[in-house]
Amino acid sequence: SRLQHEYVPSAHLSAACTCLAWAPPGGRPPPSKDGPQRKKRKSEVTEVDKQLDILAIGTAVGSILLYSTVKGELQSKLDGGHDSRVNCVRWHHDNCCLYSCSEDKHIVEWNTQTCKVKCKWKGDNSSVTSLCISPDGKMLLSAGRTIKLWDLETKEVYRHFTGHATSVSSLMFTTVKPMNENKPFDGITGLYFLSGAIHDRLLSVWQIRSDRKEKNAVMSFTVTDEPTFIDLTVSEVKEEPVKLAVVCRDGQLHLFEHILNGYCKKPLTSNCTIQIATPGDDEDSSPKPVPILAAAFCSDKQSLLLVYGNTLQPIIEKVSLNTTESHVCLIRDIQKVLSLKTDVALTKVKTPVVNSDTKVLVPGIPGHSTAVKTPSLGKEKKKSKRKPGETEESIEERLGALDIDVSKVKTPGGLPQTDSFAVLLVQGLESNDAEILNRVLNTRKENVIKNTVARMPIHAVIPLLHELTKRLQGNPYSASLMVRWLKSVFTLHASYLSTLPDLIPQLGMLYQLMESRVKTLQKLSRLHGRLFILVTQIAASETAQDVSEVNQTAKLVYEDESSEEEGSDDEMIADKDSDDNWDEDEEKEEQSDEQEMTVEKEINGDSDPEPENESEEE
Repeated sequence: SRLQHEYVPSAHLSAACTCLAWAPPGGRPPPSKDGPQRKKRKSEVTEVDKQLDILAIGTAVGSILLYSTVKGELQSKLDGGHDSRVNCVRWHHDNCCLYSCSEDKHIVEWNTQTCKVKCKWKGDNSSVTSLCISPDGKMLLSAGRTIKLWDLETKEVYRHFTGHATSVSSLMFTTVKPMNENKPFDGITGLYFLSGAIHDRLLSVWQIRSDRKEKNAVMSFTVTDEPTFIDLTVSEVKEEPVKLAVVCRDGQLHLFEHILNGYCKKPLTSNCTIQIATPGDDEDSSPKPVPILAAAFCSDKQSLLLVYGNTLQPIIEKVSLNTTESHVCLIRDIQKVLSLKTDVALTKVKTPVVNSDTKVLVPGIPGHSTAVKTPSLGKEKKKSKRKPGETEESIEERLGALDIDVSKVKTPGGLPQTDSFAVLLVQGLESNDAEILNRVLNTRKENVIKNTVARMPIHAVIPLLHELTKRLQGNPYSASLMVRWLKSVFTLHASYLSTLPDLIPQLGMLYQLMESRVKTLQKLSRLHGRLFILVTQIAASETAQDVSEVNQTAKLVYEDESSEEEGSDDEMIADKDSDDNWDEDEEKEEQSDEQEMTVEKEINGDSDPEPENESEEE
């Protein structure tokens, strides 16, 4: 379990390594193109027989590196074949031939001696993700989602298979000879091969038959999570079962043992599941699972090599199999193994002696343009009073000592300003920290949201969309906040999103969610309209009832001195009143009910708006 060799390509940041393949042992493609050296290389072959040396490394920009592990240097670089990410590389048994497939939908056959493209052809309508060469070296399996078998001489499709719903991540042949030995063997018919795909918990087994119409899987193996690493023992004799070791993304290892003999309807479950856990006898008494990263059968086909722990410092261990039990849990104390190693490695590092009188200065937050200000007198007084080791300084005071404007760094909510909001958001998404995400995503200020989304790195856009989709499914209050974020993500990053090939599945959930929410909008708006009419009518009728009667008593009465005139005046007023009343009565008889009401109201000095009228009629 010790690191033996490390190679970092010079362009590892711009062109990350995506896939690897060892050249078959026994010979190496010569590094240079001139004649005499090539001959020398071939004579050397006998000495370095059976030693793995050349490693083909595919990169994210489409070039392939050939690296010699024996010499510890890059031997050659294959360029000009692909213009997109290389998904898989496979060596042919004859050493100078290498096959690669890419996101650019093409398969390329390389001559590794001349470093040139021998042949290039379109392998699929979408990206080609996996390759496998047949045992006799005359056929090639390729897969994007559907699986195709190519004849390498003519570069034509020999057979089609339905494949998987998602892109295929692994392809391998499980048998070398066909099961029924009556017919003459043409090198391919009757052989079985296995395929696994991302996000797919079923591994499918296919048989290459003489009948062209048979496109479906013969049998399938079911596992607990997406398979990340598969190894198998090839069945060479008719009765010999194929042994399969599948490592899943959840860190479990499943072992299958099955004799491939034709069609099987039900998915087969594993004979044995292996997990690794810590003993859990220290402070925290609960055992923790240790993920298995990879597994491979040893040459005796009985024992397994397990790789587990963390990817930076994995532990490799040989385990002999006992498949009578269906579930095996191995207890391994990783902490002890790792801590011993790290202690040994770090003995040369000296820790500085820290004096109690030393004063710690904290650097400013990166990315802030802080205004430099002269320290205020109050601060200086405070500083002079404090003795060393008396009380620990707060961050604010330390920042003051550094002449950093504290008001710039701190905001009322205790969160930094927008330029670090983007940093916080990315940190929250990477660490999946709900607290950070809540604090960032619950902001309501439009310009803060816009600035944050604009300053966010592009790789965080899809994780943010997934997070927003998850939160949109929550209560409506949070949904209203999340919609603002969604709007600014789509407006600012539309051009990036439109370049993604798998955008539709990525946004499918969000789209469905929006559809289901919007479906009820029309009905709700109708209901809202009706309720609005009702409520306004009720309110109007209430206001009509509440209007107080107009007071008709005289505010001021002026009386003349002569009493006679008074009396006659009074009589005249009474006459007038009676005349008026008489006229009114006549009118009332003539008019219909509806007008009667309006007249009454007019007399009362109360004009009536139309809606009330309607409601009273109703």
